[in-house]
Amino acid sequence: MFLLIHSVIFQLCTTVCFYFFFFFFQAEDGIRDAQESRGLGDVYKRQYQRRVRGIRPRTMFAPPSAPGMEGTDASLGISGQRTSGHAVRQANVTAALAVANIVKSSLGPLGLDKMLLDNMGEITITNDGATILQLLEVEHPAGKILVELAGLQDSEVGDGTTSVVIIASELLRRASELVNQQIHPTSIISGYRLAMREACKYVEQHLAVDAETLGRECLMNTCRTTIASKLLSTDADFWANMCVDAVMNMKVVDPFTDKVSYPVKSIGILKKQGKGSKESALLEGFGLNCVRASQQMPKKLEGGIKIALLDYNLKKYRLAFGVQVVVTDPEELEKIRDKENSITKERIKLIIDAGANVIMTAKGIDDYSLKFLVENGIVGVQRVLKSDLRKLAKATGGRVVESLATLDGDEAFDPANLGDAGSVEQIRVCDDEMLLIKDTPVRKGNTILLRGPNQFYLDEAHRTITDCLLAIRRVVESGKVVPGGASVETALCIYLENFATTLGSREQLAISQFADALLVIPKTLASNAAKDAVELSAKLRAIHNISQTDPTKKNLQYRGLDLVNGTIRDNLEAGVLEPAMSKAKQLQFATEAAITILRIDDSVRINPEEPQGGGGRGMPPGMMG
Repeated sequence: MFLLIHSVIFQLCTTVCFYFFFFFFQAEDGIRDAQESRGLGDVYKRQYQRRVRGIRPRTMFAPPSAPGMEGTDASLGISGQRTSGHAVRQANVTAALAVANIVKSSLGPLGLDKMLLDNMGEITITNDGATILQLLEVEHPAGKILVELAGLQDSEVGDGTTSVVIIASELLRRASELVNQQIHPTSIISGYRLAMREACKYVEQHLAVDAETLGRECLMNTCRTTIASKLLSTDADFWANMCVDAVMNMKVVDPFTDKVSYPVKSIGILKKQGKGSKESALLEGFGLNCVRASQQMPKKLEGGIKIALLDYNLKKYRLAFGVQVVVTDPEELEKIRDKENSITKERIKLIIDAGANVIMTAKGIDDYSLKFLVENGIVGVQRVLKSDLRKLAKATGGRVVESLATLDGDEAFDPANLGDAGSVEQIRVCDDEMLLIKDTPVRKGNTILLRGPNQFYLDEAHRTITDCLLAIRRVVESGKVVPGGASVETALCIYLENFATTLGSREQLAISQFADALLVIPKTLASNAAKDAVELSAKLRAIHNISQTDPTKKNLQYRGLDLVNGTIRDNLEAGVLEPAMSKAKQLQFATEAAITILRIDDSVRINPEEPQGGGGRGMPPGMMG
């Protein structure tokens, strides 16, 4: 009996082992054959390894409750990481707040500067929000949205770059709190958009003041407000006068529509190290950081100047690269050289015969070409920036010529391409020289020459002057200004809180949070000035509440913060003014940026592809590569 049982058990074990090894090697052969025939080596490698090691395959697409999941989606054949739901919103809000906290301490006239060191060793010292964020290497997608937001505000208005980032991050933080209270993001987005529209309408109808009634002093005060938080604040009056004069000199009237514009981008800004900042000057004409190509050329030309603007080399003609000419006769070789010289000479002669006195090119001029220019008394200027060439073309009425080729296959230079100017002169500034082009007929030119002790100062002065020019242009084009010092934000806070109580929907909560978010500006301003933020913001809220509820005290709506003395004052009377467009753009851009980030509820990050051709250890034969 015992022997019978032992025999049955032995046969059973033998059968099980046989089938186990049979299916194992059959599966291995099937995977190898599929890899060789279909070229899906990487996918089957992972399947094989999981099967051998007993690892259960994980998909990239996790259930909604899971905060994150890594792996490979078998149906799509991609690998990556997915984050969804509360986790992705929390990550986006954290990134936005981290970016805002970097620039928050630089807000206001008493804000602090940041020193940034890039990977090339260059140092930048500034408190301009857009510049700080552009120099930071932000990798998080939500953080990049705020960086682009600051750049957009800088290009549209010039000022308010720090404020718009702070407001956007605060809107996101409060929206996250509402989502945690089971308020749907769609309701929050709807409330935010409604609050933004109502806020912009209130600013335009109640807080904006006509700039024309305030005269030139309004432009001066706007410029002083922009400079107040910058390095040039000690000489605010000097710089304000210079910027206002530069913008007003650029007035252009369209002859067809009578529309007035101020192309401030045509105002040149040159930086020359040396002397003090008050040695800076506003020069009449276009200044170029270039000199004559030869000392034998005239230093000054006056009366009926014709300028040729070129975007190609004035160098000795040579055969194209790769062209080979086999010459057996030395006389024929000399003829080829003479022909190359004559081609260069003829091209220069075409420009001179058109009437050009000055030739400016974005490329180079060699010695052979300089010889002909000097012989004809022509001023040649090389290595001119293309942006300067385009500005000169608009001012002189000329065109930038990229080639002398015509449709007939010949070469010609049309005299209509020449620009006009009254005079061209090379002047000396400190130890350097520059060209000055005056009396351009189409558009008047202005150049601000900045002087300073070091390059850090000049760079920051350049950024400040650019912001001032843009702010002044927005005031003269829109004709509206608003008081600064957190006056607008506090007034909007009170108005939106009262407006929210008139709604009976879930949007009421979002509008209320939008109103509270605007208070981050007065609180941050007061904190950076080392004042009691809670007390000052509470007093300012009380004053604006009175101005909106008592018609006899409506003049209190212009009250704002006096950060030097830590009190409340009438900022319209004190001259703390900002372009009305600046506040409207801040609210619009900040709201749209917050909504863009708030709409994200799923994030998929694709892993980089693994390098092909490397076999792994423990891989079965036939699966290498």
